[in-house]
Amino acid sequence: MNTKTSPADIEQGKNTTSGAVRWLGLVSLSLAVALIIVDTTIVNVAIPSIVDELKITSTQVQWVQEAYTLVFAALLLVFGTVADKIGRRKLLLIGIAVFAISSVFAATTPTGDLLIFWRVIQGIGGSMILPSTLSLINANFTGKYRAIAFAVWGSVIGGMVAVGPILGGWLTTYFSWRWAFGINLPIALVIVVGMFLFITESREPGTPRIDLLGALLSVIASGTLVFGLIEGRNYGWWLADKVPDIGSWKWPFELSPIPFVFLISLVSIAGFVTRGVVRERAGKSTMLAFGLFRIPSFRNGNIAALIVSLGENGLILSLPLWLQNVLDYDALQSGLVILALAVGSFFASGFAGSFGNKISPVWIARAGVFFEMVGVFIGALVISPTTPWWAIAVALFIYGFGIGLASAQLTGVILQDVPVAQSGQGSGTQSTSRQIGSALGIAILGTVLFSGTGAVLQSNLADSNLPDKVQTQIVDAVVDSAGGAIPGLDKRNPEVADEAREAFSEGTRFSAYGAAAFLALGLLATFRLEAKPAHDRRKER
Repeated sequence: MNTKTSPADIEQGKNTTSGAVRWLGLVSLSLAVALIIVDTTIVNVAIPSIVDELKITSTQVQWVQEAYTLVFAALLLVFGTVADKIGRRKLLLIGIAVFAISSVFAATTPTGDLLIFWRVIQGIGGSMILPSTLSLINANFTGKYRAIAFAVWGSVIGGMVAVGPILGGWLTTYFSWRWAFGINLPIALVIVVGMFLFITESREPGTPRIDLLGALLSVIASGTLVFGLIEGRNYGWWLADKVPDIGSWKWPFELSPIPFVFLISLVSIAGFVTRGVVRERAGKSTMLAFGLFRIPSFRNGNIAALIVSLGENGLILSLPLWLQNVLDYDALQSGLVILALAVGSFFASGFAGSFGNKISPVWIARAGVFFEMVGVFIGALVISPTTPWWAIAVALFIYGFGIGLASAQLTGVILQDVPVAQSGQGSGTQSTSRQIGSALGIAILGTVLFSGTGAVLQSNLADSNLPDKVQTQIVDAVVDSAGGAIPGLDKRNPEVADEAREAFSEGTRFSAYGAAAFLALGLLATFRLEAKPAHDRRKER
């Protein structure tokens, strides 16, 4: 079976592989996507064990997630362009190597700070992988086959959101949380073999140089925004509750550093947009293909994807912590409950496959966001210290059904009118929209979770006979441990433990309601998209 391509074919990104090899290549690309998606969800279930062993705080818990997601989002645009320039398969292989090596170091880290550092490096690797997979799909599949390929890609994302917690739960319960990272190495080796056997190189000739200053501004803008959202509850949103210090230097103002951080973010965003527009008008390269935003499906689709992503981590962020620290499930039991999400996603894949050529993809995407919203809202309604597992499973099934419908269809709508020559930038932009939304969602909803828990627990303990100092210590212990201190309270004061479980449940409920609100806004945003009849979709480019 001949899979060789000529240099000219590589330069034009032409697909010259046979049908069977092409689909085997899709399996390899899907496995690469699975690797980076499963890593996000697998860590969620392992977090309570990480907290227990490494003694990390609730703020560090957020950063373990954010360090990966934020760097991932900040560099997607850069590597989308790099992939077009040096070769999409080449960059994907580099990304797999970076991701696998950093995973090994994360698995052996002795401290929380080092774990966060290696999560940053994982994010760099992941940001190389995702846009490369989308560009390779866009370049290797046309017409109805492209729709099928995107459906498979989206289904993998939906499925991996739940497979990660199950795998992470099993590894954490029977081995160690460290294997939640160590498992990435053998998977990466399988992907590398598949890349060499089934994927041909693809790149675009004449790809312009990267706008390094624009890249720096985008990193500063996203980094400072997320930093402010996470650290605001520690340093104070306006006046300084805690004085930051670096060595012998201490923050000299009564005003919290957080407003300054948000100002830096705002200025960086303005500078990024202004620089990009000016450079594009001058015919120079830009980090963001601002011209693509003249395409209605691309512009409105990205707005919808960003808003939807704000809410999609609502339950998945807090649920494993709540299941293990409030309901006393172990990591594997938590993963099995979250399996309902995967089941819902797979059901949705079958629905989309049956009706994808009969119903407009926009309407399928709208239905998906609607089911996501309903699932999260039901989850918020039923959360309590005595909630049975099946009630959460029902909510997660509906939520997963929505993800399975929305992910692939929304991606296809965003990219449907993007020229193949700009597929790298187009893929990178839509992926960045999703990841920025996810990063902001984790920051906002995580802050809601922990701030809400602290406020409710402080109120619950106000009527107790405990001294104020002891009350404060209990609240700080529960919040800083991300709920991990709750089981230990049972031995010392069962009544206080019950109050803590109720407070953490309330915090989780607040976070879920916030997620449902974001999804409702995302649903409204999809009505800016044109619902083309299924038979009017572009056949080929």
